[in-house]
Order: sequence, then structure tokens, then C-alpha cells
Amino acid sequence: MAGGIKTLAKETAIYGISSIVGKFLNWLLTPLWSYVLVSQAQMGVISNLYGWTALIIVILTYGMETGLFRFANKNEENPHTVYSTTLISIGTTTLVFLLFVILFLKPITGITGSPDIKSHYVLIMAIILSMDAFCSIPFAWLRYQKRPLRFAFIKVLFVVLNITFNLFFFVVCPWLAKRYPDSFAWFNLENGVDYVLISNLLATFIQSMFLIPQLRVKYTFDKALLKRMLKYSLPLLILGIAGILNQTIDKIVFPWLYPDKANAMTQLGIYSACFKIAVIMVMFTQAFRYAFEPFIFAKNKEAANNKVAYADATKYFILFGLLIFLGVMGYLDVIKYLIKSTYHEGLIVVPIVMMGELFFGIYFNLSLWYKLTDQTKWGAYLSLIGLAVTIGINVAFIPRFGYLACAWASFFANLLMMSISYYLGQKNYPIDYDLKAIGSFFGLALMLFAVMTFSRFVIPAIGLRLIINTLLIGIYLWRVIKKELPLREIPVIGKYFQHK
Repeated sequence: MAGGIKTLAKETAIYGISSIVGKFLNWLLTPLWSYVLVSQAQMGVISNLYGWTALIIVILTYGMETGLFRFANKNEENPHTVYSTTLISIGTTTLVFLLFVILFLKPITGITGSPDIKSHYVLIMAIILSMDAFCSIPFAWLRYQKRPLRFAFIKVLFVVLNITFNLFFFVVCPWLAKRYPDSFAWFNLENGVDYVLISNLLATFIQSMFLIPQLRVKYTFDKALLKRMLKYSLPLLILGIAGILNQTIDKIVFPWLYPDKANAMTQLGIYSACFKIAVIMVMFTQAFRYAFEPFIFAKNKEAANNKVAYADATKYFILFGLLIFLGVMGYLDVIKYLIKSTYHEGLIVVPIVMMGELFFGIYFNLSLWYKLTDQTKWGAYLSLIGLAVTIGINVAFIPRFGYLACAWASFFANLLMMSISYYLGQKNYPIDYDLKAIGSFFGLALMLFAVMTFSRFVIPAIGLRLIINTLLIGIYLWRVIKKELPLREIPVIGKYFQHK
């Protein structure tokens, strides 16, 4: 048992670290694009296309990754038959999708709702999506085979290649074009979206080549097995669509709902660039889960104390998230230069989106109750409720308030899902969360944020503001350490603070 837990912890660390590193490296592309793309509208086009991509990839895989794990681990099923049947199914539907896009390219392009989206953009994205959807099954097979190192290597390789190709097109090519104009007559920064998509296409293709060994299997197709898998997986598709739409629906519908069609992509580009700053919250909270949660649970190994561990993990997650919120807002005067100044008018959305992402992280922690009580249907219900709120606010307020409505839609949807999940969780799987401490730190963080915001209006000197904000963050951190997190209990560094 101990060996199994050790192996699980090791694999979780590999998957988690590679995921965080990959997302962080990929996140760095947004600052690059903000400086090299010739207009905010191009950033808006990219954001819109990738919003569609996130939705379509969920549809193209239709829950079969999870189905593969479920059926490959059944004693009565042959894992290799499950894998080959899944590959054939996904391969067939993906091919049909690609042919459909090719045949109806112009009408499909029109669905995006923007004249800035060109047909060849849609075609390139369809090819990328087809490769990604098919490759999702070999990736799942690697996880089933417990090969986390190969899985992580290929995933990170894709990100590194994507960044490398972007740097080639946006940094190396302009330099070469100045020195060798005849050889680089083909290069034009006006085609920035093309270069972004081509970089993605090349990286995806190379990634696919590294998965060829996972395709060398004896192919058998079990129609009856596929029917059972689809019965299991298709409900997951509904949940997946609702979940991904909660995150991307604003980027998809914005061109339809914004009244000034000629300016829609520019506004979306500004929102998307500033939204990426707020995504710092997501990356740091993921890092918390992988680095600190094991420590919390290790302190409460006894079964009787499981609920104490869950409550502590949630409390420290919130305290850590509030610290990240204050850190970003306190140094926003510096962080904002990660993106070009032409995008800075959208920085107003950063605190709104960051707090919304914190609510979603809390909701994720609270979702433990329906997983432990086998009432996972509530995950679907809550996602659908959140989606309804998101769509409602976007439809009602984007025409009047633009991208500010998108930020508030995410905020209120996540707040509502978090609140309902807490209420239902206390009825079905009561956990004694330290609401007094959580509430006091929320209040302190919001008060400190209010002071930071006020100082931005009354203190013109950036240096002085940064000093004041550093002191304010220090107050919060001191309070956390004093009340909730004695330094001697922190992993690694705690040994330096033990009582003599």
C-alpha cells in the first residue's frame, strides 16, 4: 500500500509540474503577441479562434478519454481492445469533422460572427483540432500505462516548440528581413495571425509524430464495447461542454453581441490580453494544490480527521489565493508592462477576473462533497447553472458595457456556483470550515485592496505607491503567519524556525 501511494504521489507530481510549467510557458506567448501583433484586433481574432478551439476539442473527444480509463480498468474487458476501439472511433469522427469543415468552409467561417476571421484560419484550426483530438487517446493510453515521464516530455515539448516557432516568426524573421529583404520578401507582420496558427500547426504535427509508437497496436474494433463506452462517455460530454463554455463563451459570443462590429475584435483583443494577467491566479493556485495540499493532508492521516484536512486545505487555499490577488494588484503598475501599453485600458477587468477565478478555485475545493457521496450529477447541474448566468449576463450587458460585462459574468457565475455548492455540501457532507478566519482574511484583503486602489488616484508617484503596496501586502502576510501559519510548520523551511 505504501509503495502504491508513493508511486501515485510521484506520478501526480510529474503530471502536475509538467502541466504548470507548460501552462506558464504557453502563457508567455500573450505578452509576446501584445508587442509584436500589429493591432489589438489580431489579438482578438486569436482569442476568438482559441475560444472555439477549446469548445470543439471537448466535442471531438466526447468523453472517450475518461471512457478509456473506465473500461480499460474493468477486469472483464481487454485493455488493448478498449484502446484500439477508442482510437478507431475517435479517428473516424475526427476525419468526418475535418471533411465537413473542408466542404463547408465558408459557411462555417461565417458562424464566427466577425469579418476579421478568414477562411484559411478556420481550416488551419480544423487541422490542428483534428490532430489534437486524435492524439488525446494516445496521451490517455500513456497515463493508463503509467508512463508519466514520456507523457510530460511530449506535452512540454509541444509548448517549447510552439514558443520557438513564434519567436522565429516574430523575432528572428523581422531581423532577417531587414538584412536580407530579397530572401524574406514573403514575410509581412500584417499576417501575424497566420504565423501564430502556423506555429501551432507545426508544433502539433511534431507532437503527433512523437506519439507514433503508441499507435503501433493490433487494431480490433468491438462494436458492442463501443456502445457501452458511448453510453458511459456521452453524459460526460454534456458536462464538459457546460464546463468549457463557462470559461470561453465570452470570447465566442463577443463578436456577435458587441454593437460596433468593426471594433469588436479590437475590444476583444484588449480584454483577452488583460484577462491573461488575471490567469496568474489560476497558475499559482494550481501550484498550491501540488505543493501544499499534500502537506495539509499528511498532518491529518487518521480517517477520523479527514474532514479536518479538507477544511484546512480549503482555508489555506483561500489565504494563499488572497495573497496572490494582493500581490498582483499591488504590483500591477509593473506587471502591466507584460503587455503593450495599447492594451492597458482593459486593466480594469484584472481584479474582477482574478476574484472570479478565486471563487472558481474555492468551488473546485468544495466539489469534494458530491464526489465523495457519489452525487456527481450535481457537478453537471452546477456547471449548467453557471453557464446560464454567464450567458445571461453576457447577452444582456455586452451591447452596453462591452468586455466589462464578460468579466462580471465570470465573477457572478463562479460566485453563485461556489455558494450553491457550499450550501448543498453542508447538507450532504457537512465539513466544519473555519468561516470566521476565512471571512476575516477576506475582509482584510478587500480593505487592503481598497487602499491600493485609492492610492492609485491620489499618489501619482509609482515608486511611492509600490512601497505602500508592499507594506500593505506585508500586513496581510504578517497576519496570516501570526494567526494561521506558524513558520515552523511550513514544509522545507520550517526546520529553520523550530524552537531551540
